[in-house]
Amino acid sequence: MSKHDKPLDFLWFIPTSGDGSYLGSDDLSRPADPGYFREIAQAADRLGYSGVLIPTGVACEESFILAANLAAYTEKLKFLVAIRPGVASPAYYARLASTLDRVSHGRLLLNIVVGGSAQELAGDGIFLPHDERYDHADEFFQVFNSLIETGKGDLDGKYIKAQGARLGLPPVQEPRPPLYFGGSSDAGIEFSAGITDKYLTWGEPPAQVAEKIGKVRAAAAKKGREVTFGIRLHFIVRETDEEAWADAEKLISKLSDETIASAQEVFSKASDSVGQSRMQALHNGRRDKLEVSPNLWAGIGLVRSGAGTALVGSPKTVAARLREYQALGIDTVIASGYPHLEEAYRLSELLFPEIGLDGPRNQIRSSFGAKQVFGGGGHGGNVKLVSGS
Repeated sequence: MSKHDKPLDFLWFIPTSGDGSYLGSDDLSRPADPGYFREIAQAADRLGYSGVLIPTGVACEESFILAANLAAYTEKLKFLVAIRPGVASPAYYARLASTLDRVSHGRLLLNIVVGGSAQELAGDGIFLPHDERYDHADEFFQVFNSLIETGKGDLDGKYIKAQGARLGLPPVQEPRPPLYFGGSSDAGIEFSAGITDKYLTWGEPPAQVAEKIGKVRAAAAKKGREVTFGIRLHFIVRETDEEAWADAEKLISKLSDETIASAQEVFSKASDSVGQSRMQALHNGRRDKLEVSPNLWAGIGLVRSGAGTALVGSPKTVAARLREYQALGIDTVIASGYPHLEEAYRLSELLFPEIGLDGPRNQIRSSFGAKQVFGGGGHGGNVKLVSGS
């Protein structure tokens, strides 16, 4: 089996700032609720997803704390949580990471978040210019990695100073939990080449993803390293292409032009992220040309910051689009859909069989051998399959 034939590693998303059925509307919306997050995590754990991304930001629950809570209610699910250099010291983050890896029995993945909203960073006490933030992050991870891999760390750097830092308890994973990172700027790519285990891109058209992967590979090769690749995408998968496109339009059917304009203005003013600019350039705030590549739909990015594109179509159609990304070197997908609980089921049931992934784990047999079909849930149970029916 070649690396392109190997099934994708599929993660899901915990919507810690809230969830809903319509973008730009309060209709059928769901507030941020730890009980609801637990339902999604348990569903993802059972349905065959390998892990979940827990986002970071002022509008989100704190990812380390929520992951620790969800780990107690799940069995195999991994947790991709954020390290934001500058928000806390590398020694403190090393203790957080080691403890979370230990209490989850080795289910921690670490997501390096250096940039984002300049306004939000200022609120966290980070005032460095865009490119200089990566110089700071490089020093941060010199200390962090040394601590979590060896228990010791020292550095007299320009940004980070650590004298005799120590970590008493090692993580379960050796030498440390994997490091994920996403950043589209030249400075971000150069940083990622020296430290990242997996480079993440948002869902851009395949040609743009290929160009970015090429840059990361070249930068990593100069440092004698290899990097693997993942993609962050939303999904609208239905039994037919027509149904999927109808539901894509339904998702933004209550979204006003005024709300779109307001959101796009905020993104432009608040963020110095190159990745965010690339997302906005796919649609330019217009709803009339949202299919930016075959089956790649930019409607979500009209109001959502960060990942703003979805693959739309039937299971066979979306599987074909995923294989195109896989051929470029993508081996991991971080997926989501609205609302996240229902769409976790829909994707597992419809798409996973098409891309070679197993469905629900630990299913209990439902009959004594004769195949049965769903009978409507009545007191008589299911019914035997009749050939030709």
